Amino acid sequence: MEGTSQHAGGMEGSSRLAVAGMRAAGNWDGETTDPARDTKTHFRVCRFIMETGVKLGMRSVPVASACVLYHRFFQCLSVSVYEPYLVAMSSLYLAGKLEEQHLRTRDIINVSHRYFHSSSAPLDCNSEFWDLRDSVVQCELLVLRQLNFHVSFKHPHKFLLHFLLSVKAMVNRHAWSRTPVAETAWALLRDCYHGPMCIRHEPQHIAIATLYLALLSYGVELPTGGREWWQVLCEDVTRAHIDAVISDLLQLYDLEAKCI
Repeated sequence: MEGTSQHAGGMEGSSRLAVAGMRAAGNWDGETTDPARDTKTHFRVCRFIMETGVKLGMRSVPVASACVLYHRFFQCLSVSVYEPYLVAMSSLYLAGKLEEQHLRTRDIINVSHRYFHSSSAPLDCNSEFWDLRDSVVQCELLVLRQLNFHVSFKHPHKFLLHFLLSVKAMVNRHAWSRTPVAETAWALLRDCYHGPMCIRHEPQHIAIATLYLALLSYGVELPTGGREWWQVLCEDVTRAHIDAVISDLLQLYDLEAKCI
């Protein structure tokens, strides 16, 4: 990347103007060094990743991978140097490749442009579009290099699916059908990716904690025995792990209220 730019913001000409529009719409000025403000920025950008991913028809795991790429990139880097929405677009592009749901850069750019400018027409294939496309591709390489090409992730999704099937077999069939425990657990899991908690905790611990919170929310009780149900399903999880995940998730919900 040395030949292109010192950072992902090294776009020339009109592509810089395009991303500047994303900055303004995303309430990001590129000069912040306030950790609280940076946290809000990351929350908003991850919301952009998720909403853009849905509009692009991406499955849940590729969208989750895009969020993980984004969070890992900014673990040691600052949003005052790298443009977060450009990193997000490149993360979507790279995640599509990693999860075998390939996306066209044109589609990512047009959907992203429409996200910030809902009443505008798609970008024409002019110099502005091609400069932005080149920036997305160059930033993808930067993300790969920053992560040392370690881009194979273990997500909580398969653990949650297994845990849900196991818990469903433990409870009364009618009680299960009356409460949206599964839907709530999946929604809680998706929300975990709005913050770095998705890379801070083990995936199986996140899956257990989201299911625990979903069951608690609807008052669904499981049969008791010598061990707690979550210890039976996941031997290495402790109550401290569950409490830590839930605490981080509740902080994200508090942050969401501040980002509206």
